[in-house]
Amino acid sequence: GLDSRGQVRDLYAPHPGLENHVGAACVHRIGVFVDGRFSWLSDESWNVSIIYEPQTLVSQIQAVHAGFGLELHFTDAVYNEEPIFVRRVRVRRTGHESRTVKIFFHQQFQIYGTAYGNTALYDPKNESIVHYRGRRIFLVSGKQGSKSFDDFSVGVAGIEGKEGTWRDAEDGVLSKNAVEHGSVDSVIAFTLSRETEQAEIYYWIASGATLAEARDRHDLIRMRSPQHLIETTGNFWRAWTRAGERGLEKLPRALAELFTTSLLVIRAHVDDEGGIIASADSEMLKYGRDSYAYVWMRDAAYAARALGSAGYPDTAELFFKFCADTLLPEGYFYHKYLPDKSLGSSWHPWVRGGEQSLGIQEDETATVLFELWGHYESSRNLEFIERLYNPLIKRTATFLATYRDRATGLPLPSYDLWEERYGVSTYTAASVFGGLTAAANFAELLGKEQDARDFTTAAEEVRGGILKHLIHTETGYFLKQISYEHDEPSLDPTLDTAGFAGVFRFGVLAPDDKRLRKASESLSDWLCCKTPFGGAARYEGDAYYRADARLPGNPWVISTLWYAQYLIAIAEKTRELEEALVWLNWTVDRVSGAGMLPEQVDPHTGAPVSASPLVWSHAEYVYTVLQYLAKLKELEK
Repeated sequence: GLDSRGQVRDLYAPHPGLENHVGAACVHRIGVFVDGRFSWLSDESWNVSIIYEPQTLVSQIQAVHAGFGLELHFTDAVYNEEPIFVRRVRVRRTGHESRTVKIFFHQQFQIYGTAYGNTALYDPKNESIVHYRGRRIFLVSGKQGSKSFDDFSVGVAGIEGKEGTWRDAEDGVLSKNAVEHGSVDSVIAFTLSRETEQAEIYYWIASGATLAEARDRHDLIRMRSPQHLIETTGNFWRAWTRAGERGLEKLPRALAELFTTSLLVIRAHVDDEGGIIASADSEMLKYGRDSYAYVWMRDAAYAARALGSAGYPDTAELFFKFCADTLLPEGYFYHKYLPDKSLGSSWHPWVRGGEQSLGIQEDETATVLFELWGHYESSRNLEFIERLYNPLIKRTATFLATYRDRATGLPLPSYDLWEERYGVSTYTAASVFGGLTAAANFAELLGKEQDARDFTTAAEEVRGGILKHLIHTETGYFLKQISYEHDEPSLDPTLDTAGFAGVFRFGVLAPDDKRLRKASESLSDWLCCKTPFGGAARYEGDAYYRADARLPGNPWVISTLWYAQYLIAIAEKTRELEEALVWLNWTVDRVSGAGMLPEQVDPHTGAPVSASPLVWSHAEYVYTVLQYLAKLKELEK
């Protein structure tokens, strides 16, 4: 993960999201020394811009320092075949006088997520710096022409009164200390000839479980050349993105470009074993107790569906296999998981009022089933479904069917999708209806008639409960939830986009049902932010990172796109799709220069708020675009 100055802020290996060996407490600095003056790229004197090469995960960064008369052009890639990070830096002088220029690359690893017990040392035989702890090795090296770096130092950082070895770089000369342990960092440097107007430097980090493994990858880089690795990685991603194109020529260029970038962002968050983390961005660790580097089954299911529908069924099926492997014998998922299939952190207690509580978000279990059916509709891989029926489909559907209040037909209480309130939310109930309906479809498909009848009956009872108990009699809007804190039901009429989206998305009501139309009007009137930047808040009074208490909450990409999806569903003429296009363009306007969509935005500045990128935001964008293109094709017939 690179920050807005092109510095490495996050580095995960071997699983995305599991072990961040850099994280919010560290940064890999880049520094420049010119004739006695020094500057880090984090200094405001540098003008930095970041984009991706089109249709790739290869970044293009430009950093300009007018006072130094220098331009730095970075091309960065994680090699698609091995755990190797490669940077190419092209240095161009914009001034006319000859000067000594020295480029510094700083590294500070917190291996296994901790600063202590690390070692860093200089390896003269392999012309590299090695950072290691246990079975995590990071070998740092580079080249300018045929030569390796010409200066280095290793030291301690953040302990014993020392800020770090990076301070040693600021006089332009490194001390060449060869080894340190504990909380350590290192710096390597390349000196450019005084007369050279342009120079090219390569820098890399090769990872491995053993020193021999990391050295083998180091040798591979030198044998094949770092430029070859960058080029082949770009070629791979260009080939990969072409497989996912679906009539994008009918979209404005900016929308089509974000569609492709969104697919790449989602894919970058998929582990080889199928887990899809919500975000690799560790920036939130500065403000809270945890990051988003977990597998929430709901978010991941939406992402898997987006990938599958866009032409990547194999990647989607990795996730659903992940689900089968992590499902509890009782038929539900816990709050969240790590990509190695272990249990993630949680704030949902397993006891309430002195009695046992599951501490789950039931919609996560239900959404997996619902999106698996959507995946099957696009992939038609019946053999895959047959293999998952008993370990995943039947087990989860049986839980959904039985974990219900027999008097109302509704699910028993759990935490809502926003992870804040315990009760029976409209969104969760709708997802349970959708999950049970999907399970009934699978059972019927495979000739399991009794299962099909049982799941259909349960689904219809849930639907009946929603329509009877979760619509506010005075406003006609869907309730946020019913809670049972004191045995008696307490109705929460707070306007929430999730209630509307759940009833629509999971098929509880047809899109043109008058109750949904009325709910969409309420959403537009009360939850769309009345600021120049617009967008829809999650719900009334949303305090999560709220920038202005006078507004219902910050605009979220997800909730805004849910509204666009509804407009697409009810459109009967091509011109009626134009309003949905407004919200797709709103989404495009919210991306960073590199095409990253955040979780939410500041209502007054449009700046990203919370995690960025958020995989769920990108997944909803992909899904919305696919719905738009499908509806456009249908209406143009």
